[in-house]
Amino acid sequence: MDRAAGPPRTAAGTVVATLLAHGVDRVFCVAGESYLAVLDELHATPAVDVVTSRHEASAGFAAVADAKLTGRAGVCLVSRGPGATNASIAVHSALQDAVPLVLVVGQVPRVDLGTEAFQEVDYARAFSALAKEVLVLLEPARAGEFVARALRTAESGTPGPVVLVLPEDVLEMPDPDGAVPARWQPAATGAAPAELDRVRELLRRSERPLLLAGGALSGQTGRRLLAAAAHRHHLPVLTSNKRQDLFDNRDPCYAGHLHNNTQQQQRDLLGRADLMLAVGTRLDDVTTLGRRLPDPGAAGPALVHVYPDPQRLGRVHPPTVGLAGDPVEFLRQLAAAEPAGVDAGRVAWVDELHELEVAKARWAEHPSDDGVAFGALVAGLDELTGGDVVVTLDSGTFTSWLYRYLRLTGDGRMLGVGSSAMGFGVPAGVAAALRTGRPVVVLVGDGGFLMTGSELATAVSRRLPLIVVIANNGSYGTIRAHQERAYPGRVIATDLDNPDFVALARAYGALGLAVGTEQDVEPCLARALAHGGPVVVDVRTSLSWISAYRRIDVSGSTGVGVGVA
Repeated sequence: MDRAAGPPRTAAGTVVATLLAHGVDRVFCVAGESYLAVLDELHATPAVDVVTSRHEASAGFAAVADAKLTGRAGVCLVSRGPGATNASIAVHSALQDAVPLVLVVGQVPRVDLGTEAFQEVDYARAFSALAKEVLVLLEPARAGEFVARALRTAESGTPGPVVLVLPEDVLEMPDPDGAVPARWQPAATGAAPAELDRVRELLRRSERPLLLAGGALSGQTGRRLLAAAAHRHHLPVLTSNKRQDLFDNRDPCYAGHLHNNTQQQQRDLLGRADLMLAVGTRLDDVTTLGRRLPDPGAAGPALVHVYPDPQRLGRVHPPTVGLAGDPVEFLRQLAAAEPAGVDAGRVAWVDELHELEVAKARWAEHPSDDGVAFGALVAGLDELTGGDVVVTLDSGTFTSWLYRYLRLTGDGRMLGVGSSAMGFGVPAGVAAALRTGRPVVVLVGDGGFLMTGSELATAVSRRLPLIVVIANNGSYGTIRAHQERAYPGRVIATDLDNPDFVALARAYGALGLAVGTEQDVEPCLARALAHGGPVVVDVRTSLSWISAYRRIDVSGSTGVGVGVA
């Protein structure tokens, strides 16, 4: 638009124009009076889809999920004070999971800053430990600069959250320049020839390598090149925490997914590796099994670590070769490199790792008299979809069933957060259904559903093909499991009295279904998948089968946990 043809746009207009110029096509929000000027500009910008959420935590979680799907910064708009603090859980989750997020917060007028005005918060202090940067716009002429900087900072280096604070009066002021900065795109840098030769030599000498794939490979190109590199060099692929969907779980090179419930048998097997290629992962605490994989000591395997942020290299695990560059570009180079030859030992190693995955994914009946083992639901979903399904998951012990029995393949996606924050599942499902247009299955506990399940109203409003499966065991199951281990028989604050979830679904305008036995699983899931709109499936879930690997005594007599394979 020729700005000379009319009055200069406001700072709010520049904010929205810059978001649009940087590829932002969807924002999640709870409306607030402190940023009405931005909302008004969005009203005039139909190219940006504005999703109205029912709680700021939900809006933030949905933006995090959208970022995971697009590889671009998710954008969440909230009002000052309570709005921003409600959204802080998503900021923390984005930080822990290295996901780009821009939280746009309305603020009191500049004249009121520092006066303890109504709903005023010093966001630089409040978010100093949670965000990569907190930017406060004080001059309308810098609106475009600050929006572009927020997006660039969120997406570069180690991705993460940025908080952009917009005082109400600044938004309404004319922007004398109105300039919209161009989107900054970093150059893709791979390994230098000498570095690539060192990696190839390590591969040549390795009999038991592992290719550990992280979130920086989540785009389509990254996934394709991950498969190409693995097949060309016959490498077993292990995925980082909450990234089970990066590689076809049914591929013979699939070696598993690292998570909070990784079992000792798999830990012992992975501990035999003599080389780890960690590509696109920060090597966070859960992915490294408590900083023990790879062993950071001298006796550990050789480590090649490829990550865009040089500050992440060697932070805990000293690399044999550390490459601060584009993980996707590195895989492109590796996939094109001549393989050094694969001997029988390498073949046997890859087969052994994959066979363990195949064996543990075989469903066997888990009899109980207090409900359905939730694994029956997951195994049924795997059977009906062949693993080509989009799932979002909340946090809880029920997720162990998903990691064990759902073998993602094709265009299957799994969205969760490494912070294990409860309440992510339903808003993430809304974001996924909007972005993919496919039926999305949310797996959530009864506790997590009652935190953000009100986003079912958003799904109904948008007529989304969202299937919310509730593991209803009447308990905060994860904490109950810890109680049984640490304080046997002394249960407190973990029992839940729940509403009728089927009736609640119908009240929202969704289809409500119930699963009471294993025989109900397949027909109920088939009906839900075919429905085409929002569905809630209430699964009367066994509490005694607390996870895919552990059973507890819920009779009240002993409360002693019983380990199971």
